Amino acid sequence: MSPVILFGLLLIVSFVVAAYLLKPSREETDIQRHIAGLNRGTGLEGGTILREEMLSNSRALSEFLRQLPGSYALQRLIKQAGSRWKVAPLLFGSLAAGLLAGWIASFWISNDLLCICLGVLVIFLPCLYLYVRRAARFRRFSDMLPEAIDLMARALRVGHSVVSVLEMVGQEVAEPVASEFRTAYEEQSLGLPLREAMLNLTQRVPIPDIRFLATAVVLQKETGGNLAEILDKTAMLIRERQRLRGQLRVYTAQGRATGWVLCALPFVVFFGISLVNPSYERVLFTDPTGRHLVMAGLALLVIGIFIIQKIVDIRV
Repeated sequence: MSPVILFGLLLIVSFVVAAYLLKPSREETDIQRHIAGLNRGTGLEGGTILREEMLSNSRALSEFLRQLPGSYALQRLIKQAGSRWKVAPLLFGSLAAGLLAGWIASFWISNDLLCICLGVLVIFLPCLYLYVRRAARFRRFSDMLPEAIDLMARALRVGHSVVSVLEMVGQEVAEPVASEFRTAYEEQSLGLPLREAMLNLTQRVPIPDIRFLATAVVLQKETGGNLAEILDKTAMLIRERQRLRGQLRVYTAQGRATGWVLCALPFVVFFGISLVNPSYERVLFTDPTGRHLVMAGLALLVIGIFIIQKIVDIRV
């Protein structure tokens, strides 16, 4: 398997280097963007007037990636995580890292299936990092959202409009709330209806708290009412939900700690015994029965992680 993995690794590295060398310069990119803007302004393209996000610095590579399933979902994950990564470097870098990991593992592990599993695991590690980063960003957003809603309610009471309130939150509140509200204000200022701007905000930050806020703003816009009072009640509701979530995290802390210990213990024991006596556990990878036991153990470990996650993940 080693020559095949090495050939694939060299192929991907060559493709990445060629794409990097052939990418347009900054001046060429500015010229293309200016021409595209003129075309959109004159209606020559005949398509949508909305700006399409580039998946890569190379337009040809970006168009190729648009045809791949899951590319837009990956791009949305990157944006929700607050990362500056592009889809193309992430895909090819993950693939190259997975092939390299599988090739290196083939020198110590004689089982091709385990090498492939290790390579696949390394390929998905960047996506796992993005999921963790997105979850942390959403938690910060939820923690800061009541403060932003209080600012909106106070500004409405002194006579500001809803649009100016969005701009004020984008300027006064810290990240990540500021950037999302600033984007909603810019969309509304460029002609997008307030309803669509708030719906886009809920798509960029798909958490229940922001849906409560968007629903309150849209309902007040369409039916009328005292928006400041509605926002006060929304902020109180969000704070109560956060307090309840905090209590649940305290109650489930032991279960989550137990899950982490049970998941990490087999690997810690394996590497510990391997350091003390490297030949003791080699039979697990050389004997067919040992390989079957390793695969069964990994499958049971994944099932256990899923069950523990379902037990401690209580929706509020």
